[in-house]
Amino acid sequence: MFKELHQNIRIRIYTSFLSRVVGAAVFPFMAIYFTSKMNATVAGILILIQVGVQFFTGLYGGYLADIIGRKRLMVTGEYLKLFAFAGMLAANSPWLESAWITFIMMLLVGVSGGLVNPAAEAMLIDVSTKETRSFMYAINYWAINMSMMIGLVIGGWFFERHLFELIGVLIGISLLTLWMTSTKIIDTYKVCDEKTGEGYGWKPLLKNYQLVVKDFSFLAFTLGGVAILGIEFQRNNFISIRLEEAIIPHMVDVFHLFSFQLDGIRLLSLLTVANTLAIVFFTGIVSKWIKGRKEEPIMYTGFILFGLGYAYMAFSTNITGLFIAVAVLSIGELLYVPTRQSILADIVDDSRRGAYMAFNGLVFQLGKMLGALGLILGNILGGYGMGMFYLVLVVAGIFFSSVAIRGRKAPITEFRASS
Repeated sequence: MFKELHQNIRIRIYTSFLSRVVGAAVFPFMAIYFTSKMNATVAGILILIQVGVQFFTGLYGGYLADIIGRKRLMVTGEYLKLFAFAGMLAANSPWLESAWITFIMMLLVGVSGGLVNPAAEAMLIDVSTKETRSFMYAINYWAINMSMMIGLVIGGWFFERHLFELIGVLIGISLLTLWMTSTKIIDTYKVCDEKTGEGYGWKPLLKNYQLVVKDFSFLAFTLGGVAILGIEFQRNNFISIRLEEAIIPHMVDVFHLFSFQLDGIRLLSLLTVANTLAIVFFTGIVSKWIKGRKEEPIMYTGFILFGLGYAYMAFSTNITGLFIAVAVLSIGELLYVPTRQSILADIVDDSRRGAYMAFNGLVFQLGKMLGALGLILGNILGGYGMGMFYLVLVVAGIFFSSVAIRGRKAPITEFRASS
């Protein structure tokens, strides 16, 4: 089945996997890097600036992907990323150490991501079909989780003492992905003269996104996504703090083979690993089951299971129950992620796919804000109240997604098997 996907899809999954493996070994730990070089407050501000730059560049990148083409923008972004990694290597070498140069290079990496990602997302829709999208997104999601898991393990072992070597590997991977993108990606998107005449300034950019904002169905679908992502981002906010406070450190004996001290933070790490392993091992099975079935009820079922799992984690301290909750929410995640992505591809305006996919990045930013809001609400509502709040978000996710789908003239009905 994977070999039947368009060449562009397969190459993008390969390059994304390679980039994320090494990237996950470096970038999640950069807050620690800047804290050690400066202080925690400055580190937080710098990371926030980097995220903001990538988001706003992504909006412009999505617009450019529609007026100059997908491949051209992706190759440009890969060149920029290679340059940024070379700068990071120089700034963390035995001959020079500069946190500020490293930060500037990280900003360029963010700009690169803002150029590449919306173009790549639009390209995936360009070359896929209704029959292949759910499988495509399921495999892509598997690759993301596998690469992140491998990268985080590598970073945990080597980041502190071997940053220079890790960045060197990043450069090698970047050279490989640049070569694959420039030589293996087929440029299937044809830019129409009307779009090239729109210009590259802020006025046509704002006009372009005004059309996106006026798309009521897309906005409703975006709000539904924000509600569900807002639940996921609770894990590293309210739930992490609750477990840290509620779980009393104690020794755990594993089949009389070895024992270790378990506290709230370590428990959260184990729960996260269990979630990742479930995604990695069961994506293929679930994606095959999804094929040939109606996407909309599967997505809603996924929302419900996802929310129920997190709702239990919001108040329970039963370790066995928490792992069962992770199993439940993992099934929900496996059900809703590929189906929601496939439905999203049907909702966006085909003539402005780059802009739509860039604006879709707002889901993650607002989801993070909801996650941070959980810290404040948690002090007011408590664990049981937060569990109810997560279920309210599930209802909101289903409601807004349903409104979006019903708002389209051609409703999404059935996902047909491609083989």
